[in-house]
Amino acid sequence: MTSSFERKLGASPAPRDPGSRSRATDGPAADGSPNAYARFIPREEVRSFAAWRPSSFGSAPQNPAAPAPAAPLTPELVAAQLQAARQSGYQDGYRDGLTALEGFKQSYAQQVTGQVTAVAQAFRGQLQQLEQGLAAQLADVAVALARQVLRSELATRPELVAAVAQEALVATLASAKQVAVHVHPEDLALLSLHAGEALAARGARLVPDAALARGGCVVDSEVGIIDASIEARWRRAMDGMGQRAAYEVAPSADDAAAPVTDENGAGA
Repeated sequence: MTSSFERKLGASPAPRDPGSRSRATDGPAADGSPNAYARFIPREEVRSFAAWRPSSFGSAPQNPAAPAPAAPLTPELVAAQLQAARQSGYQDGYRDGLTALEGFKQSYAQQVTGQVTAVAQAFRGQLQQLEQGLAAQLADVAVALARQVLRSELATRPELVAAVAQEALVATLASAKQVAVHVHPEDLALLSLHAGEALAARGARLVPDAALARGGCVVDSEVGIIDASIEARWRRAMDGMGQRAAYEVAPSADDAAAPVTDENGAGA
């Protein structure tokens, strides 16, 4: 049988005996020509071989495991793969949907919170303006009522000027010697009748003063002045209320808007 190596060289095969392989690999031929088998071994003569490694001593050569053949595609296998793909896609979509829904809820909550905060702030500002407006109107009504009550008291009880004069005398220093009580001319008789003893005890003299409104007085002495006029007492009362309304002797349109009734419910 002609080997592939000999066919390539174009030489006819030579008869060989069983020991020819060992002789061929020992060296050159007997006639001195180089032996073709000294370097090459035909593939047909090689039954099994393995690459030598230092760790292969004392162990049989092992061939790498061949990959297992792929299972043939059947309708059932295709259907199972499609079902698995659908289930995986459904789970991925469901998870992405939950993530998107959570993001939407947070965004919507922030938007609604911002809108509610803006509405609450606007409502609070309007409420404060309303409270301020109501407080101002209430103060105006209170001032108007106070004017009417004061006028009513002065008209119905003019003898109250005597109590005012006595309080002013008490506030005057005891060391004062030259004491003069200025009152409206129409109140002179009332003071003499209801506060004559107090005036005599302090040695005070009555001085008519038309510039003063009825119901008030001014005590003048060498140590100072006690202003108990209606205007001064009204101004101090308004300062306590945080108002700057001046007292008006004659009724105004605002005062007429707040009628005052007496104890029997009749208009004053």
